[in-house]
Amino acid sequence: MLNCARFANEDRTLAPDDLDKPLGSKRSARTQPRWSVPVLPLVAGALASLIAVGLVWIAVVDDPLGGEPMARVAIGAPPSKFENQGSAQTAKAETPRSAEKSPAGEQTVTIIDGKSGTRTSVPVKGSDDAGESAVGTAPPADERLTEPSRHGPIPRVAADGKRALEAYARAVPAAARKGPQIAIVISGLGIGASTTGEALAKLPNATTLAFVPYGTELPRWIAKARGAGHEVLLQVPMEPFDYPDNDPGPQTLLSSLTAAQNVDRLHWFMSRAQGYVGVTNLMGARFTSSEAAFAPIIADVSQRGLLYFDDGTSPRSLTQKSAANSKAPFLKADVVIDTKANWSDIDAALEKLERLAIEQGFAVGSANALPVTIERIARWAKEAEGRGIRIVPLSAVATRTKQS
Repeated sequence: MLNCARFANEDRTLAPDDLDKPLGSKRSARTQPRWSVPVLPLVAGALASLIAVGLVWIAVVDDPLGGEPMARVAIGAPPSKFENQGSAQTAKAETPRSAEKSPAGEQTVTIIDGKSGTRTSVPVKGSDDAGESAVGTAPPADERLTEPSRHGPIPRVAADGKRALEAYARAVPAAARKGPQIAIVISGLGIGASTTGEALAKLPNATTLAFVPYGTELPRWIAKARGAGHEVLLQVPMEPFDYPDNDPGPQTLLSSLTAAQNVDRLHWFMSRAQGYVGVTNLMGARFTSSEAAFAPIIADVSQRGLLYFDDGTSPRSLTQKSAANSKAPFLKADVVIDTKANWSDIDAALEKLERLAIEQGFAVGSANALPVTIERIARWAKEAEGRGIRIVPLSAVATRTKQS
């Protein structure tokens, strides 16, 4: 009996290790973990901390765009009720301009090219000293040539039949009426103080200047230009083919809107300032290729005593056909001077313009307000006058084409 009990105790002592136990058998107390990490509570705590930090950031930091760069531009009046109608109607020059260094405190608007992604900072409020040396005193706009609208005063034909086209035209000296004549329109002015001042200081005063309607000091710049002897055009933003990736700005005329809506937008632009002889397109390849969209615009321009100028950048433009149907005063550029913005191509375009003037008696060129363009035109103009070429304002060519 004693031996059997001893052998039974030995069997218990020599029990197989846990590794030798069959699957499913209970582990020994020695192998049980003494502690474990509570994973779910830790994850929940981390998420709660992140949410709390986000709520504190939103409450403390006044940045609804989350750090996205933005620029604010004062455009002088609340937008039209039609601004947000249509599928995509938000608010660039068609050709990207090189960014200019802005003086301290100057407001800028960042323009993003829809094709290349190039970002351009354009100043919209400049120093009062810019261009002062080249500016005289301009007569004020004639109140008889304006009428009220819901946006502000807009042009009209006076009761005696006087039109802005004649009232604000620059007189042409008798000597300039002989020989080949060339009119040149420089676009994109009024939003960069340095560029606009440079154009006023360097270009012949017979050059016609076209102003973008968004500048905060548009009336002042137009007065300066007229005081320096320049004729002035108002640029009207119109829909390009790649809109809205390429967007001229708020209140752009769109082929998807009704005629009444587009005319209302036109009046919004016209109310920004007075003293211009006519209007011209800012971009607008799609809009001007639609006669149905463009015809009401040029009809209204004509009824208000203004000239329409097509800058010649769109080969599909039907503006000339619409102008003929409405009998509106109309001119189109024969040569776009700075399609390629380098000095050799600009000089070649000016030579072509000069040849056309000699052949036809007159010619019209258009260009952007780029520093290289301004410099080459100023240089060419001095030499061309020595060859008998007369630089004249746009209205002089319009009068000549009407008579021919």
